[in-house]
Amino acid sequence: MIHCENSTPVKEFVLLGIPLSYQYQIPLFLLLSLCYFITILGNATIIVVSLVNNQLHTPMYFFLSNLALLDISFTSAIVPKVLFNVISGSQTISFNGCLAQSYIYFLLGTTEFLLLAVMSFDRYIAICHPLRYRNIMSPKLSFQLIICSWVGGFMDTIVQTILTFRLPFQGSNVLNHYFCDVAPLLKLACVNTHLIDMLDFILASSLVLGSLFFSLVSYGCIISAIVKISSTADRKKTFSTCASHLSVIFIVYGSCIFMCIRPYKNSKVDSTKIVSLLNCILTPLLNPFIYSLRNNTFKDALRRTIRQSALFANQKG
Repeated sequence: MIHCENSTPVKEFVLLGIPLSYQYQIPLFLLLSLCYFITILGNATIIVVSLVNNQLHTPMYFFLSNLALLDISFTSAIVPKVLFNVISGSQTISFNGCLAQSYIYFLLGTTEFLLLAVMSFDRYIAICHPLRYRNIMSPKLSFQLIICSWVGGFMDTIVQTILTFRLPFQGSNVLNHYFCDVAPLLKLACVNTHLIDMLDFILASSLVLGSLFFSLVSYGCIISAIVKISSTADRKKTFSTCASHLSVIFIVYGSCIFMCIRPYKNSKVDSTKIVSLLNCILTPLLNPFIYSLRNNTFKDALRRTIRQSALFANQKG
């Protein structure tokens, strides 16, 4: 809480961003631009290849396409504004822009946690109940699970966003972050935000740990089923179908649990910024490679798509 007597309401915020000297701003801009381009290209490739190949019209690739769409949206909510601020030297964002950025960021992030749990359930059914997989994971259920993920993300995020932006901001408008994160925003409010701090922590921790617990239980059952397979080759083949998703779970949950268990007031801000930046940029960047590099089915579909595109281009030319 800050002192706000005789102050005018805040109409815009100043984002301090990542503290770098001038000579590093252009390299940072180029690096972030490259990462953003690769992120969009990689995730868009997953969506397009999954759509145009009938072999990939399965629940697994339906969920993977939705994850790719989330990653594109998640990164696009933050990175373009960061790039603009770096190259223009302007660090401001309007109050409404800050509200929109904060809500979209947390909506997409929350939805992604729920989607990762759904994907864990999909792998559990595929490995532990292979004969019933198509009956259980019907297109209707797959669509319902996606809708539930979005609704869950909306319900978890809307309350804290409304409570945060109904607070009086009438003093300092300097936000010690590179985007409109809730924790530094609460420090600028003119009232005691202890209850909102606690509510945010409880909601975030419950969703993150709850979805993680669900995923770990699913993978516990999966590992138990894999261990019972007699053939070593079959065990490796079965495990490879879920190893990519398990890697993503460790990356996503590892970075977010780090930020959740370190209260903002007692942590070094720069370290929190770095972890947050990695979560925002690195994870969406790596996901397409993690899911596709060891996936022969997807790589074959990608080759077919490239050949068909080249053939179509030649015929048209």
